[in-house]
Amino acid sequence: MNLLEKIKTLSESYHHEVIENRRYLHAHPELSYKEFNTAKFVADKLRHYNIDPQEGIATTGIVALIKGKNPDKKTVALRADLDALPILETNNVSYKSTHPGVMHACGHDVHTSSLLGTAKILNEIKNEFEGTVKLIFQPGEEKNPGGASYMIRDGALKNPAPSSIIGQHVMPLLPVGKIGFREGMYMASSDEIYLKVIGKGGHGATPELAIDPIVIASHMIIALQQIISRNASPKQPTVLTFGRIIGEGATNIIPDEVNIAGTFRALNEEWRKSGLDKIEKMAHSIAEGMGGKCEVTISHGYPYLENNPALTRRIRNAAEIYAGKENVVDIDLTLGSEDFAYYSHVIPASFYRLGTRNESKGVTSYVHTPTFDIDEDALKLGPGLMAWMAIQELTID
Repeated sequence: MNLLEKIKTLSESYHHEVIENRRYLHAHPELSYKEFNTAKFVADKLRHYNIDPQEGIATTGIVALIKGKNPDKKTVALRADLDALPILETNNVSYKSTHPGVMHACGHDVHTSSLLGTAKILNEIKNEFEGTVKLIFQPGEEKNPGGASYMIRDGALKNPAPSSIIGQHVMPLLPVGKIGFREGMYMASSDEIYLKVIGKGGHGATPELAIDPIVIASHMIIALQQIISRNASPKQPTVLTFGRIIGEGATNIIPDEVNIAGTFRALNEEWRKSGLDKIEKMAHSIAEGMGGKCEVTISHGYPYLENNPALTRRIRNAAEIYAGKENVVDIDLTLGSEDFAYYSHVIPASFYRLGTRNESKGVTSYVHTPTFDIDEDALKLGPGLMAWMAIQELTID
């Protein structure tokens, strides 16, 4: 049996264990930077596979090495994320979240269980490849500034330094069995915008005695959209969206303040900085021009994500060999964001998508929704595919 067939056989044989791991993680989600039990679960599993984990990186992150023959020849890194989202799950499944208000609604339980499966496969065949595979299980992908930044800060890309890094993410728009790739620019930067519009409260019947922050906020939201329509180049996709407005008044009460929260996405770092500057200046000037004030807080998030073209072509070719050319597809640029982007600004990186959709089973919900789930047949493909990609990448001089 050649190595490709051996990996496929092992991935198939470990499928039920990978599902068990995924369901345990799904039932026991933890929020960003609080993944203490999740990290312990991962570390215990690695030890059970005779892989020595290095714990406590960025507090709840884990790094482990699988050394093949001639381990110093080359190192390739594989990454998974550990954290869940503050969402109340409404799925009626046996593995439903046991932590009300916390849910693996973005598939990080899938990424982690899949990488554990990859680790088990690679450790079993480590005498059949040269080089080292570095496993990175990181915290806090869902919350600024992003756990990847802390992992890099704390040395996850050192000792040994990988020549490249590969990341996998579920894709509920792709049918199970399909794998998606895109070379070059792929995902946007992401910054959070918080505006506190301060006025002077009063009676709704006497607005002339107040400074109405509701009116100021409404003008501000409309005007800020002009930053996109009148300043951003059509060649640089970008978006400014406000998803939260809180003004604690009543039908006849003008509140003292209104709080607004939103997100700014960009695919160019120069425009990102310029756009944020414009948002801040415009918010201040509109509020002041209408007699109020505005406090602007910008939480800087992830940079844009760029898939190294040469690396992406290589792992795409590996995927075509593993799963068949007919199951490998192109994916579009997106204004979604991912903290895997930090790695892509340090070393060659590629972030691909694993199809998880199955309409016949009713598995169609998108990520970040209370009904998100996957067709677990994806976990027959994911672990072996990533193991094969890593080994193929280790063969490149």
